[in-house]
Amino acid sequence: MSSPESPRPGASRAQREAAPDRTAVVWEDALAAYDFGAGHPMSPVRLELTAELCRASGLFDRDDVSLLPAPVASDDQLRAVHDDEFVAAVRAASDPVTRPAETELAPYGLGSEDTPVFTGIHDASARLVGGTLQAVEAIESGAVRRAVNFSGGMHHARASQAAGFCVYNDAAIGILHALALGEQRIVYVDLDVHHGDGVERALWDEPRAVTVSLHESGELLFPWTGFVQDTGGPGAPGSAVNVPLPAHTTSEGWLRAIDAVVPALVRAIRPTLLVTQHGADTHRDDPLADLAVTVEAQQAAMAMMRDLAEEVCGGRWLALGGGGYSVTDVVPRSWTNLVATAIGEPIDPSRPLPAEYVARVGELARAHGLALPHHLVRHGDGSTPVLRPWAAGFDPGDDLDRRIQAARRVAFPEWGLDPYYD
Repeated sequence: MSSPESPRPGASRAQREAAPDRTAVVWEDALAAYDFGAGHPMSPVRLELTAELCRASGLFDRDDVSLLPAPVASDDQLRAVHDDEFVAAVRAASDPVTRPAETELAPYGLGSEDTPVFTGIHDASARLVGGTLQAVEAIESGAVRRAVNFSGGMHHARASQAAGFCVYNDAAIGILHALALGEQRIVYVDLDVHHGDGVERALWDEPRAVTVSLHESGELLFPWTGFVQDTGGPGAPGSAVNVPLPAHTTSEGWLRAIDAVVPALVRAIRPTLLVTQHGADTHRDDPLADLAVTVEAQQAAMAMMRDLAEEVCGGRWLALGGGGYSVTDVVPRSWTNLVATAIGEPIDPSRPLPAEYVARVGELARAHGLALPHHLVRHGDGSTPVLRPWAAGFDPGDDLDRRIQAARRVAFPEWGLDPYYD
């Protein structure tokens, strides 16, 4: 492992495009302080185990990988998206001595079953933002081409409310920071099982940023939003693209939806930076959602995003984590694959998990009072999906195809694309 040179925000476009073929990964142990307590679905063990598996797989020790710290973001940085009053409320909730009553915190989405407060919640939440900002600045400075913050991707957080286990919206803050540093246009692709509503809201009227979210339909799943007719604000028509998927969509169907929508849009929009969110909760074992995707399919989607960044953005790609609640099993394997894909050497899904990692899983699972994972054998699930490319034809009798085509009919004309042929 080596450290990148000091970030130089504001580096020229030529400097950024000449960035070395390096990848930055955000990690420090303090990120595991984002902890809503025993029994909460978003256990920090998912972050600890991801870092453990990355280390055991040799990813953190490579000469072409730089580990970045995650400093606590300043209030000024948080204000790019969040209201002063909300930041003050999160700060107040951090101290058990001065913490306001639950009734005072409730309007801010704090103290709920989804987002309970804990000592230090402000610093822990702002550190996730700080990590994403470090990743943005490493790319913008020209120190690296790609960066991963698997602890980030808190895509539900709103300007004045915590929501869906998310307090501060690092993805939206990071995108706005990249725009302030000179990016001309950014495409954000959200592959979490839940709609990326907070990022969409924050960028709703920003014409330089396009949000694309593929998710289980809001008719069935939190946050109950993300329909094809939601297409951006009056100052940014076509800047929001939504593809709501039916429950029980398989790996093959999920990849088909991504293939049918994302590459054509990215090529037409031609962003200077690609930002993607890789919530692992699309997985068939996730307890909070209803898709049927494998780690192999998630890995294939990651590779698709990397290839698009190489083709369109000169390789400039910021990848974030997100949801994922099979915390000792699916999430570490999925996000280790994300880091490996960003580096450019994906892990063979049939490769056995390192023995030292398997031992560590047992230790951490017991320490957190969690069940041992089912898949303690290999990096993948043993089920390789077969992509049915959209170009091969549209089946009007298939519910998934109808939903995909509805999204294409709404979104594609805004970008000069023919929804029936492109």
